[in-house]
Amino acid sequence: MKLTTKKSDLLPVLAKIQGLTGRKTNLVITTNLLIKTTDSGISISGTDLETGFEGLYPANVEAQGSIAINARKFYEIVRDFPSEDIDLKEIENHWIEIGNEHVEYHIVGMNPDDFPEIPKIEAVEFFEIDSIALAKMIEKTVIVSGASDDKRAHIIGVYAERIIEEKRRIFRLVSTDGSRLSKVDYFYDKDYNLPSGTGVIIPKKGLVEVNKFLESEGPAQVGFKENNLIIKKNRETLIIRLLEGAFPAYDDIIEKSGGNDIFLDRQLFLMMLKRMSILSSEDYKGVIFNFSKDKLVINSTNPDIGESKEDMIIEFSGEPITVMFNPKFFIDTLSVMSDDNVIINIVNEEKPCLIAGEKDKTYLSVIMPMRI
Repeated sequence: MKLTTKKSDLLPVLAKIQGLTGRKTNLVITTNLLIKTTDSGISISGTDLETGFEGLYPANVEAQGSIAINARKFYEIVRDFPSEDIDLKEIENHWIEIGNEHVEYHIVGMNPDDFPEIPKIEAVEFFEIDSIALAKMIEKTVIVSGASDDKRAHIIGVYAERIIEEKRRIFRLVSTDGSRLSKVDYFYDKDYNLPSGTGVIIPKKGLVEVNKFLESEGPAQVGFKENNLIIKKNRETLIIRLLEGAFPAYDDIIEKSGGNDIFLDRQLFLMMLKRMSILSSEDYKGVIFNFSKDKLVINSTNPDIGESKEDMIIEFSGEPITVMFNPKFFIDTLSVMSDDNVIINIVNEEKPCLIAGEKDKTYLSVIMPMRI
């Protein structure tokens, strides 16, 4: 293999793919990228055995071939390379030469034939979604993460479903860790041909990698087939193996059951919670919310550090409520919302608290109270 390519074409993809190739697997070769020549340039592939990536990029090819090269070292070489044009050549015994007339690297590669095969899935029924909107949907659901050693599919995954209603079509993502739930919708009009299908559970760590490729404007294509999620954007494709398991019924949890709707300035409420969480620790995560007539008082107590208290004027005329929450859950939610004002719905000290934007009705967060 012998070719010349551009630093500006390589660097963005090499930076984005580091999270994928940096994961520990049972195969050392997954720390490598597979680079193959094509009719119009090169393809770059990477995988952690659960999520696979392939992208097509321009290059001037003098000799066909393929190489497997360490993803981290190749990225560092390209990142600091002194010129735009980069020559790439396979020498012998999988040695790879990278350079130009001024700088030269010789890197030990691996046998490209040993690179894990990324599934080639044909005849996928895709539906289209705005890239930025999908990125925000992912951001609002992957923030809900359970314990690192939890293996339950509904905890380590995000539930995706397509909902066909009489007047509209909905693509929905839902995530939970048992203590909170996030739901975010993308609406289509009733005439849009949204493919039907059962709900699936997508690994959160795979969606984190997908999000890195959705930062630019334009449509993305989404499809589900053969226990895989396929996302295509321009010249890049990601395939994620779905999780097996059942997602808990959540319809009752997201339904508002009376209670009190309280309108709050999102930024003021967020900063209040950040101040009250300063004294939190692994052993003392909760803070006390006291709702009384037109007033919210939040108390934080940590016997190992100290205590703090702050109040805020609100519109509240219901019976007084004293309830404990983990402030981190509110901070996570408020940080991914864009509305200036939010509505929290509180019923009592036992039922979950619902948080939604005043204008944006596509996102809902549900937070369970803690035991005082």
